[in-house]
Amino acid sequence: MQHLPEIEAKNYLFVSDFDQTLSFNDSGLVLSELLGVPEFTERIQGLAKIHLVQQGGELSYLLLHDPEYRQVRREHLYEVGKRIRLKQNIPTLFKLLKDLDGHRFSFYVVSAAPQEVIQSALEGVVPADHIIGTQFHYNPDTGEIQSILRVPAGYGKVAVVDELRASLSLSHHRIVYVGDGSSDVHVMLHVNRLAGLTIAVSENAYINPIAQRTVLSDDALSVLIPVLEELAGWDPTHIRRFFEANGFALREWDKVQTDTLMICPVVQPATAAAGGMV
Repeated sequence: MQHLPEIEAKNYLFVSDFDQTLSFNDSGLVLSELLGVPEFTERIQGLAKIHLVQQGGELSYLLLHDPEYRQVRREHLYEVGKRIRLKQNIPTLFKLLKDLDGHRFSFYVVSAAPQEVIQSALEGVVPADHIIGTQFHYNPDTGEIQSILRVPAGYGKVAVVDELRASLSLSHHRIVYVGDGSSDVHVMLHVNRLAGLTIAVSENAYINPIAQRTVLSDDALSVLIPVLEELAGWDPTHIRRFFEANGFALREWDKVQTDTLMICPVVQPATAAAGGMV
């Protein structure tokens, strides 16, 4: 029997969100501080409460419809990117994912944050054509945002991930997705359904029950641990040696399973005052 070559057998699509996944900041909050516009969080919460836009797409809505955000131009978004505080070792993560013990990952950033913000923040680290964010059409005369071309939020993010997987000719289960919040719920459910790997990097109550693994760290390299355990089958000793060989030490690595409970007293049925009848 002729054996099929194992070339491409370990190729994967690795997709990461941006805001508070690769960064510590929300792009909209940094933009609001740059513009001097107050109450950004309250505006986002208000939009989320009435479900006017898909979760994650609130900033795009403000940029198009809120009078105080209509002043935003492309140069403002690039400046925001320069002010974003990124997690440590993103360049090293990008480099190591190219070949992890024969597992090769195509790294993409897919986020509802404005594409200009992400490209500016990750300039020189992640190629511009591997970044897919919200895309705007600008008025050629005034530079004002005229319309939204695409928002990778909610089901929009699912569509982008599927397009990337198809363009790389990968099987459905060859997807790793990393995210932090409720805007990642749809895509995580989708990746789980396809037998891919989902990783949460926050304690968000919406995605923790959905993500297969949760990793909390200020270092972007932390997401390699579930990848090496789940896909490469490495044990902790092997993983520690790998990090040390690349110049890093895992000084604290606590595996914690957390049960969140609310316990209330049982309310007994009321009894009739006379005769003890219920």
